[in-house]
Amino acid sequence: MTQARSTQISLQDTAYYHCISRCVRRAFLCGEDAYSGKSFEHRRLWLVERMRLLSQVFAIDVCAYAIMSNHYHLVLHVDTATANSWSDEEVAQRWTTLYKAPLLVTRWLNGELKSKAETRKTLELIDDWRERLTGISWFMRNINEYVAREKIISDTHRFDALAISN
Repeated sequence: MTQARSTQISLQDTAYYHCISRCVRRAFLCGEDAYSGKSFEHRRLWLVERMRLLSQVFAIDVCAYAIMSNHYHLVLHVDTATANSWSDEEVAQRWTTLYKAPLLVTRWLNGELKSKAETRKTLELIDDWRERLTGISWFMRNINEYVAREKIISDTHRFDALAISN
């Protein structure tokens, strides 16, 4: 039976992890689908580019990867020491590379916060982000969600192009 990553990962024991993500329902990630004859090879580049971006944002290095037709493997190294050395501003800037900043954080970055309560709440949020930037689950989520969204956009454009040509 599968277990949640949070129960399987112990950064105190090792910082290196082998992760696998699979497609479901005979879906294709990359390569040529023998049943439909369609090529999904363009998605390989999506994965590689996303891994490159995320390894620059997260405190996680991609040591090795393999992308198959319906799944991919990653060997990841979590660098908690680097994440702990980041300033609060750097954590906020890294996180907002991927996600929209809440107004409170934007005001904090601009030096516009007036109360200690606002500052305290902002720093709590940044501490959560620092932890997430060392989280394999957050890293994998960012890859998988990105590919799923790109697939939807790609499929929508393909259907729009078919409708226009008819």
